Amino acid sequence: MSQRTPHAARPDLQADCGNCFGLCCVALPFARSADFAANKAAGTPCGNLQEDYRCGIHERLRDSGYPGCTVFDCFGAGQKVSQVTFAGRGWREEPGTARTMYEVFPVMRQLHELLRYATEALDLAAAGPVHRDLRRAVERLDALTRDTAGTLLATDVAALRAEVNTLLLRASELVRAGVPGRKKDHRGADLMGARLRGAGLRGASLRGSCLIAADLSGADLRDADLIGADLRDADLAGADLTGALFLTQAQLNAARGDRATRLPAGLERPRHWTASA
Repeated sequence: MSQRTPHAARPDLQADCGNCFGLCCVALPFARSADFAANKAAGTPCGNLQEDYRCGIHERLRDSGYPGCTVFDCFGAGQKVSQVTFAGRGWREEPGTARTMYEVFPVMRQLHELLRYATEALDLAAAGPVHRDLRRAVERLDALTRDTAGTLLATDVAALRAEVNTLLLRASELVRAGVPGRKKDHRGADLMGARLRGAGLRGASLRGSCLIAADLSGADLRDADLIGADLRDADLAGADLTGALFLTQAQLNAARGDRATRLPAGLERPRHWTASA
């Protein structure tokens, strides 16, 4: 199938750390592990966060013991909360806003994630039958992200996610129906460590599947639905992900691959892949 218009072209759905108050470095907790070199409680600034809200080790996160930071994506929620919801007034300058800001951030992230997926679905020509409903969903989500902190905190995100997911699922089915042959259904499957080297998974549903440390080297994942799939430490060396549906940069950053891995338009080859190629 042909390459599609990159959905990632929308700058508001990409993280812009220069216009964010380091919210992912403050609002969210993390525990000392293989992903993080230290413990940090929610609402406590990371020790690497500088006075200008920038990360002091951003260029060497993996080498410094913070690979978990490299696989997090706020989908542009950070700058939206910082510059729109709180009109450019940071938690350091106005400490009284801090708690509300930290509570709004994860809500905004979920909304931006839904916007990102719905926007991608609008790029799918085969999903034309649901484009009208998708456009309405995008307009509704976009308007909500620009509303007040109180409205955002009162939003039933779970219900909204269920509504949008119905449209995303239908869009996926319409696109994958055009893939020849029988498509495999591994939706929600536990495939941790699975040996899928060279597997024919074109047009497959891998929605929400656990693919941690799975061997997908050389696999055919063209037009496969990968929304919510856990690809941490999955081997994608030589795999073909052309046209993969709802694949995010964060998922790629969490996986392993090489120069032979084929990616969808709009996504970049992680730097640590090149080092291991």
